[in-house]
This record gives sequence, structure tokens and C-alpha cells, in this order.
Amino acid sequence: MCAHLADPAVLDAAHLDVIRSGRALLHDVGLTVHPGEHWALLGPNGAGKSTLMAILGARSHPTTGVVDVLGKRLGRVDMRELRTHIGHVDPRWRIDVPITAHDVVLTGLTNTPELDRRHVYTDAEHARADDLLDLLGMTERRGSVWPVMSQGERGRTLIARALMPEPALLLLDEPATGLDLAAREKLLSAIDRLRADVPGLASVLVTHHLEDLPASTTHAMLLRDGEVVAAGEVDQTLTSTTISACFDHPVSVRRHDGRWSAVAA
Repeated sequence: MCAHLADPAVLDAAHLDVIRSGRALLHDVGLTVHPGEHWALLGPNGAGKSTLMAILGARSHPTTGVVDVLGKRLGRVDMRELRTHIGHVDPRWRIDVPITAHDVVLTGLTNTPELDRRHVYTDAEHARADDLLDLLGMTERRGSVWPVMSQGERGRTLIARALMPEPALLLLDEPATGLDLAAREKLLSAIDRLRADVPGLASVLVTHHLEDLPASTTHAMLLRDGEVVAAGEVDQTLTSTTISACFDHPVSVRRHDGRWSAVAA
């Protein structure tokens, strides 16, 4: 059992339905995430993962259902203000100005694509940006400018950026997209290290691939056609039976040294 289970939920969503243009994107989906829990959200294309993440990140409302994010109920709260307390990592984030990794991290304080001239960045904030880059293994790349950074370096920098406002919730939207093997392993090691160093942090990570899950993953939800196939503690959820049903293909799921893999059954 999670040591933080007695704490108030960071996320609490119940009976979510989302209907767009007459099509049901989510049906009766529920998810509760407590501090210190790290959820994986998996499913094939069109399963509803992006739709659900938009709701959890306070970027959209469900058609029906109840959602509490960081103790605030959607529909009764300023969504823009609530988003400032959520760390959201999207590897497709666009930065069009040649700023350094250090400055990219600082932009997490204002949630802007470049440094906000109206904000006076303090010595403490600069120091925190450097500490987060160190935590994510990016100290030597502190002064590298965005256009010349590798995709893996950008991914780790964006995680540091998301952590600048000290969020209680971190959403990772396919953070290993486009990474080669070495870059993926560096990223996942950095996520594992982050979770160990910030024990109260809660997170939800979206991926299509079991191989992209950090070893520190504690829980998982499988979605297919907008409905929950399975959800709960990770070892009971990520099984050959449930993954085969979720992706409609027979696979054998294995876990070795904390990491998962899947091969055709």
C-alpha cells in the first residue's frame, strides 16, 4: 500500500464521459491519484489518452462526471490559475528563440515560451533552476541553446522546467517520443531519480510502449475505445492478459529489473 494513501488525492475523477461531435471519446472513466503515486496511462491510438490527460491537466472539461484536481473542482475554479500548479511535460513544446537550457527552466515560473521581462528572477530562482538541471543530469548542458540540444536533452530540460513552480502533480505526455535507445534510458533514469528525490510528487505518464515506463511506476490504467480495460497497482494491471486485451493482439508481458517488455505471444 502507498505510504501516502491517507493524504488527500491529488487527482480524483469519477464517471467521466466525453462526447465530441456525437462521438464518445471517454465513457465512465475514473481515476484517483494520491501523493507519491506514479501512474502510467497506456492504450492504442484513439483510446482516449490525450482526452483524459487534457481533463487531468485542467485544459478541458468532461461532458459529464466530476473532477477534482489539487483539491479544486473543475467548473468551479479558474482553470488558467489551476494550471500554474500543474507540471506539464510535452516534448512537442515549441521554443522559437535560442535561449539556454537554464533559461528554458526559468520559464516554468511564468509558463511562457521565453523569459518574461516583467518577472524579476531572483538568485534563489536561478539556483533552483540549476539544482533541477543537476537532478535531471543536465548540469554540463546548462548553457546549451535550445536549437542545438538533442531531443533527449530537451526532454530532460522540459521536465526541469515543469518542476520550477514546485507542483504537486507532474503530467508527462509521451516524454520518450522520438528518442533513441541511449536517450530514452537517460530520460527514464532521470525520472526514476526525480521520483526518489521528491517523494510526495504524484505523476501520470502517457505512452504507447511498455518499454518507455520508468521502473518507479506504481500504478497503471489501460484504455481502449474510451473505456477502462484495467486499472490499479502496476503488477496487477500490466499483465499479458490485460495488455493483449487492450491492444487487441496476443502478447507476453515480462518484467526484469523493474522494467517491462512485451513480445508477440
